[in-house]
This record gives sequence, C-alpha cells and structure tokens, in this order.
Amino acid sequence: MTPPDRFLGDLAGLWRLHDRPFLRGLTWDWWWWLVMLDDDDGRPSGRQLMTLWSTKDAPLVEVNGQAWRPKGRPGLDTDGGMALDGMVCAWWFDGTSMHDAMLAEQCSMVVLPASHPAWPSDAETSMPGAGAVVPLLDGDMSMGLVDDASAFWLTLDPMPEGAPFTHLDLTLRPLSERLSTARQATATYAAGMGYDILRLHGTTAEGHIDGEAVRGTAYFQKVKVQAPSVPWYWGVLHFSDGSYLDWFLPHVAPTVSNLDARPWRRRDHGHIALSEGGLLHDAARGHTERFARVEVGKVEEDGLPVFTVKVWNGRVRVELIAAALDRAHWTFDQPTRAGLRSHLTYNEYPLHVRHLRLEDERGVRTEEDFEWIRGNAEHAWGLLH
Repeated sequence: MTPPDRFLGDLAGLWRLHDRPFLRGLTWDWWWWLVMLDDDDGRPSGRQLMTLWSTKDAPLVEVNGQAWRPKGRPGLDTDGGMALDGMVCAWWFDGTSMHDAMLAEQCSMVVLPASHPAWPSDAETSMPGAGAVVPLLDGDMSMGLVDDASAFWLTLDPMPEGAPFTHLDLTLRPLSERLSTARQATATYAAGMGYDILRLHGTTAEGHIDGEAVRGTAYFQKVKVQAPSVPWYWGVLHFSDGSYLDWFLPHVAPTVSNLDARPWRRRDHGHIALSEGGLLHDAARGHTERFARVEVGKVEEDGLPVFTVKVWNGRVRVELIAAALDRAHWTFDQPTRAGLRSHLTYNEYPLHVRHLRLEDERGVRTEEDFEWIRGNAEHAWGLLH
C-alpha cells in the first residue's frame, strides 16, 4: 500500500502546551521520538535512538542527580510562540551496548508553529501542525514538521564530547495511513489532574549518523501529564510487514515506594492494574484491534528483565516473550512536603522478541513469519508528585 504524502490526523496541537491550566509540581510536558534503525551486522532487533525535549512545572527536580530548576512556566506570545526552560535528552543503543544519557542538556527553548510571523516561510501555505522545537544551544538539537507536513526532521549536531557519534540528521516520513495518522488520547480526573497524548504509531526514518547512511522506523508522542506518576509497563513493537503492537499497564505495586534505581529487587513481583490497554495495527489483515485485557510479567536474566506479554479481545490474541538487551534509565527526585522527596526511576529496554504467537480467525502467526520485529519496553517505579 502506498503511504500518504503527508502526516494525517489532527496535528494542530503539536506545538501547544497551554490547553490545560498548569498544576505546580505535577505538570510535565515532553516531545519524544523512539527511532529503530537497521543494524549493519543484521541483528533483527536493530539499533535505537531515544530523544526528548521536556519541561516541568516544578521549582526543583533532580534528573540523574543533576539539579534542574525550571525557570517558570512556558511563556506564550499572541501568535502562539512559546519560550520555555527545559531539557533535551537522548540515549543510543548501538545493537550491543547502551550509551545511556549521552545527552542531558538544560537549556532554554523556542517552540514555534508555522503560523507564527517568525517562521521562516509563508505561514499561509503551511499545513496545520507544521512547526518546531528549537533548543537555544550552540549546536542544532532541533525537531520539527516541515511546511507541507510531509516529513519531520530530527537533528543532533554536535553531540557532547564522549558521545558515540558527533552528528545525526534524520528525516521521518509517513509509513502508512494507519500508522502515520495522529491519534489523540485524553483523560481528566479530579482537581484538574489528567493527561493528553498525541501519537504517531509509525514513520519511516532515514538520514545520516557521522556520514553513514541509516534507515529504519520511528515512533512519536507528545505528552502532557499532570498527575502523580505511578509505576507502569509500556511497550511498542514494529514489524517488518508494517504492523504495529503496543501495550500499557499502569499499576500499583510494592515498587511504588522505591527510592533508588537498582535494576532488580526481590519485591519487584506482582502488581494491581489501574487500567489495561493495547493496540494492534495488522498490516497483513488490514484491520486494527484494541485490547482491554493486558497481562505483563517478567523474570530476571543477567540483571535484565525478560517480559511475558499477553493482550486479547474476542477476536485476536497475542502472546510474546521479549528479552531486554540492555537498559537505559533516568532518575527523577522532587522535593515534597516536610523535607521529604518523591522519586521515579524510568527504564527503557531495547527488546529481542524470542517468541510470538498472534492468533485470529484466519490462523496463527509466529516470529518466523516476520523478517524482523523491533521494539522497546518501559518499566517505571516510584511515585513522583
């Protein structure tokens, strides 16, 4: 199927942060790309890059032990442009080893929709959603959507000393109508708490890293959360035929009281789900399935988790075993009342899918039916508030 010539769906809010009133200590906004690239040595799990641009409404947050004091809330001008104080961060998995927190820069940022007078082209010809987030650094660490909404760019140039590469420049284009249509999810709880998520489930990715041509796929989300961050499991898989699978399981567990980033502990077993959700875009069958039943379990192997995941509805059942290849983690510590602190450890794991069983009315497919399956899983513990 021919991919669309531009990204579809409602992208108008891509560069807005003011749709909800801010809640001090809780509101957290970020733009997040997960890029999964072909591997020169043929490893089906590929190479991975995570990059995010973030701001938080809090007087002090320690990120990986680094004190971050956001300077006020994002400022908004009459044309929709924003100035904000934030961080741009990244990790890189080279196919065998994780280069964790290779980028973690505090900086001011400018966020511009293409409708803004300062945008460097004719605003009247730009599609809704065109715009960019631009950290005000000596180099170029920007990301944005071009005027005709046909492609995003992602540039990291130059990287800090000690990073595994110096220059990265990627172009991210629509992969299929099903995966490259913007999807919105929102919820509002008591006292103004809630979340808003805008996602692109899949794009193509191509460009250069230090002059080497690279290609693969990518996943994007823009998130606003203004509620305490409870533990969760989340994961996403891209398949060689253009299919997509994800799962999400926020939960309460003994790990809610964890105050450190130790990768494994005996009490890290068992949880009570707060909600369950999953999604399958099946390219071979040409349909989308939503799941309200999700089970996630894990065992420890060489200090890393091996996840078992099951999602199902009345028509389709998916079961998989996926082993973490390495670990990237970020710690967040935020002062609360009476001199206490709250803590969140956020872990991301590039995955190797050891086993897959995808069953529907037309039969069973396994990992052998796909040239490759690439993905990433998250597990967070603690309670940030």
